[in-house]
Amino acid sequence: MKISHSLLLIFLLLAASTGYSQTALEYIDQGIAKGKLHKESEAITDFNKSIKIDPKNAFAYYNRAISKYNLADYIGVIADLDTALEINPKYTLALCIRGNTKIVINDYAGAITDGTKAIEIDPKNPLAYTIRGNAKGNLQDYNGAIADYMKVIELDPSDAYTYCLIGNAKSYLPDNAGAIIDFTKAIEIDPENADSYYGRGLAKIILDQKDGGCLDLRKAIELGRTEAYETIKELCQ
Repeated sequence: MKISHSLLLIFLLLAASTGYSQTALEYIDQGIAKGKLHKESEAITDFNKSIKIDPKNAFAYYNRAISKYNLADYIGVIADLDTALEINPKYTLALCIRGNTKIVINDYAGAITDGTKAIEIDPKNPLAYTIRGNAKGNLQDYNGAIADYMKVIELDPSDAYTYCLIGNAKSYLPDNAGAIIDFTKAIEIDPENADSYYGRGLAKIILDQKDGGCLDLRKAIELGRTEAYETIKELCQ
């Protein structure tokens, strides 16, 4: 059966006048997609719309916090994550991101509290241990930081980034011989990690292994650690 042009036009006009009302979850999906395109302000607008429809959706506050983090609105991040955690106190990812944000604003004690809460909820959460370890390192509790990083390695022995963090912490103790072992392990897992070569190079130079250290610093430059240029000028002449 054919629909006449006039009837079809009436049908289309009725459909348009009815409109399409997006759901709270659809606005979240739309905001996440915009965030992936680095359109953070537009993403926040979508998350705002989602929250207006459903003000008890912790996921919407969490995603708005991520967009605010990318805009360096750290106070806004914490406010949104506070709300997300009021709605869902066991939201471990929200605890971790809030803890990381507290590190950015130098609230290291607060970051440790958030990391510890996340670990209590999920003792196998590597991100929680990393964040708590980073906070401890900033408070110069290097042994405490290493203990947390080692928990990450227990959970994932192939985590090159964490071996690099352990190496950095050992350098500050100072335990440069131990740091070299950990930086080397990181390099074995990920030979393209400039930070591991940089850290190992400094540790070698401190231990009077200048030739090997300078080779590592040059490798770090090759892999993109540009500040190693100045370090080489200072230490490798």
